[in-house]
Amino acid sequence: MSSNGTRTVRTISFEEAATLPRPQPPVFGDVAQERQHRQRKLVASFRLFAQLGYDEGVMGHISVRDPEFPDTFWMNAFAVDFSLITLDDLVRVNYLGERLEGSGYVHPGGVPLHAALLAQRPELQSAVHTHAPYGKIWSSSGRLIPPISNEAAVFFERHALYDSFALGEGENVGKALGEHGRALIMRNHGVLTVGRSIDEAVYLFTSLEKVCREQLHAQALGTPTLIDEARARGTAARFDSGYAGWLNFQPLYQRITAQQPGLAA
Repeated sequence: MSSNGTRTVRTISFEEAATLPRPQPPVFGDVAQERQHRQRKLVASFRLFAQLGYDEGVMGHISVRDPEFPDTFWMNAFAVDFSLITLDDLVRVNYLGERLEGSGYVHPGGVPLHAALLAQRPELQSAVHTHAPYGKIWSSSGRLIPPISNEAAVFFERHALYDSFALGEGENVGKALGEHGRALIMRNHGVLTVGRSIDEAVYLFTSLEKVCREQLHAQALGTPTLIDEARARGTAARFDSGYAGWLNFQPLYQRITAQQPGLAA
């Protein structure tokens, strides 16, 4: 209260707000605990994708690197519905596609793609590719995503075009993604994302799918106004550490585990 009896109100600045404590990724006491955490996130991601309509027959796969044996990764067994996937439906494979754990069929289309990405980018923990509808539609344009929104700007100078029909889904995928890429627009095929955590890779995929939908709507109105390149570049850079992608996945994970409590058990 000021001397004349009026109330003084101070508001916090954006810069000050940025310094406040935020949720942080968990720290694990042993690799077994961390492996189980990654596997649960993997199962939850498939259940989430089923709800969002990202499934298409036997197509689609998500991987997560094993914390103890980093030259191997876990992914969904072939021909299991996303909405039904459990921990028992996960298989661990090496870069040659040899099944090391699990009893399901190894995904013939998924292994070469995930092996190439994880082998060429050791800092990555996860990759995601499914035949979600708007990513497929946008991929037919043969165009990069222009930065018409903050969400679209996350991919500014961090994604590339790729012709999987001409170049395959093995080693060339990793080369096309490059050292700092976080997504590919796979021509007439769909989209792919990667992350330093499964949380990041899955969030980026869900966001990119929505971005593709929004781009289509915006184009229907005419020529969209773009965010200027400097601002778009800054937005993209804020996701470089992997933390922002991890953080943005947490509400999605909270939602699916609240709806299906057994996923977090």
